[in-house]
Amino acid sequence: MKMSQKPQETALSKCPGCEEPLEPGDLFCGACGYDLSVVPEPQQDHPTIAMAVPAESGAAATARAQAARPAAVRFDEPGGSGDFELAAPGAAPGAAPASTPAAEASAPDPRTPAAELPSTPPAGTKLCVACRAGRVDDDGYCENCGHAQPRERDHMEQELGSVAAVSDRGLRHHRNEDSFAVSTTALPDGSPAVVAIVCDGVSSASRPDEASAAAASAANEALLESLPRGTHPQQAMHEAIVAASESVNSLAEEPGRAMEHDPHRHQNAPACTLVGAVMAGGLLVVGWVGDSRVYWVPDDRTNPPARLTEDDSWAAQMVAAGLMNEAEAYADERAHAITGWLGADAYELEPHTASFKPDRSGLVVVCTDGLWNYAESAAEMAAAVPADAQLRPLHGAQVLVGHALDGGGHDNVTVALLPFAVPPQGAGSACGTT
Repeated sequence: MKMSQKPQETALSKCPGCEEPLEPGDLFCGACGYDLSVVPEPQQDHPTIAMAVPAESGAAATARAQAARPAAVRFDEPGGSGDFELAAPGAAPGAAPASTPAAEASAPDPRTPAAELPSTPPAGTKLCVACRAGRVDDDGYCENCGHAQPRERDHMEQELGSVAAVSDRGLRHHRNEDSFAVSTTALPDGSPAVVAIVCDGVSSASRPDEASAAAASAANEALLESLPRGTHPQQAMHEAIVAASESVNSLAEEPGRAMEHDPHRHQNAPACTLVGAVMAGGLLVVGWVGDSRVYWVPDDRTNPPARLTEDDSWAAQMVAAGLMNEAEAYADERAHAITGWLGADAYELEPHTASFKPDRSGLVVVCTDGLWNYAESAAEMAAAVPADAQLRPLHGAQVLVGHALDGGGHDNVTVALLPFAVPPQGAGSACGTT
């Protein structure tokens, strides 16, 4: 089994315009739209030398400063779609935005005849969240002020019957490399089946956001095809992980994409982790590759919670070998070096699946390490789950994401919640694991 973390590649670590963290291969800053191609390469004998920003005209500098303000808008702000005002740094909450030369220049002159004013944009046109006037082009930039627009993946929420999921880019990353898929279907006997898939892009790989999205979609589609045909849920989960792996592998085979940014720089194949849960026919089936997890939190909190997955990671290997206890292993800087992932450069694919038959009602928590880093043990996760999460899964997922953000939000955060109801007369035990 491969026991090395995918290597990080050398690149600018921060945007020269707004100091937002960058990913290897970025040509533009995802926060402010800064053109990174104009930044000169640092001298090899002075790796820590400050990078000079090319001189700009007064108007260009003003526009750049406006775009680089730390009050950048994201979809996870109140309102959900960016429909709110930008406040200047240090402004009191609710205060009107300070007037700026750029804003004054874009505002219509009150002396201008109405016939000469710009016409109202057609319904459905996406307007810039910064200047409120320019149309957003297909690449996500304002045609008027050039401001990079918030990406829809920065914050995503979905509730579908008895399953809900929330994903957030966190407070340190410049993009969200997690993805999820939730769905419901029916078994051949008409009984319901509920699916949740959560994927975490490997940041040191190329295009991790595409890898996680492809894996989540492929696994979900595979389950929606196999479960209604009567495939056993545990077998269906295994096949779904294989389908997700093939989907991620295919990204590395796309012509012209592997070296799209710099033909002189090595790029790792796209990669991600995957964890999923299926509730069907009274069974709870989980499957995973990597270090994303599933937890079980009983409705009756007097009963113990449990972690239902084992990490494919350096820390887990040390604990399994008896070389360290869990606290020591996860405190080590190598703890999160993963030993299993989906991707063309994975040593081998080893899907893990487990099947359980709970004898009491509870909540299934499916999450990336962006959450469990702040609630690692089953007891800590149970304590973070709101008491009414069984009845309000979306609200519960929102609270858990908030818990991670309050803890520091160092990584992307994704969690799906599946309430598992058992009739009072139900009984059973664990069915087995593979």
